[in-house]
Amino acid sequence: MSLQSDVRSIELGRGLSANSVLTKGSGPAVVYLHGLLGQQWDRLLDGLSSKRSVYAPEVAGAHEPDELKAFDTIHDLTIYVDDVVRKLELGTFDLIGHSFGGMVAAEYAALFPERVRKLILIDPLGLWRDDKPVADFTYATPDKQRTLILGSSDEEAAKKLLELPGGTTHRNREIVRRATSMASILHFIWPIPERGLRKRMYRIAAPTQIIWGEDDLIVPQAYADDFASAIRKSEIKIIPSASHTPQFNKPDEVLKAALSFLDKD
Repeated sequence: MSLQSDVRSIELGRGLSANSVLTKGSGPAVVYLHGLLGQQWDRLLDGLSSKRSVYAPEVAGAHEPDELKAFDTIHDLTIYVDDVVRKLELGTFDLIGHSFGGMVAAEYAALFPERVRKLILIDPLGLWRDDKPVADFTYATPDKQRTLILGSSDEEAAKKLLELPGGTTHRNREIVRRATSMASILHFIWPIPERGLRKRMYRIAAPTQIIWGEDDLIVPQAYADDFASAIRKSEIKIIPSASHTPQFNKPDEVLKAALSFLDKD
């Protein structure tokens, strides 16, 4: 099944490239912040768009790494996300973040608590425990990195998800896109993905659902409890037999959990 969305170009000024926001659907607004695989339109977003207006922006510097010179801290990136959201004129919205995007989503909900109606964090980065360190995927081989992010099950499906397009031009463009997207993410999380989020999460006012893949090889499941203990109105949903990217392993289960939470009064 081909998954497609529209693209809305958001001009930000300040010498920054326009942000190409993937969007689809109608209804209450949902903003989705992507994880380590970069911006893509997957089954979770497509399912959400059946009941919501979904907006999935890129990370800052996704196309022009030199632009990252304008972003010294995670706070700069959070304000950048707010600049994009305000250009979209969404008002109050639901916010979902996966992995690195979960870290940014939590920062956003803490900095702008009045803007976020409900918050969903899917296997978020952002905290650190010496007894259960987050795995270092940066220098892993491509096969190892794929296993860390997507899990070891359904290997053929994982390869298909990450396969490069045909044609030299499209292939080279996708290689560059992936490299610059990962570089922009590492700018904010390397070498340790912890920037003081724990001490700011008390400000999160939105009811929060914490979705975690039971077999996450990057961020141990114990971190789910850490996030839940720091966010007042939170609940945990564990997805069995799922990796750091449960929406890949169990897209229907993650979609069902997310929609049920968003629809709940």
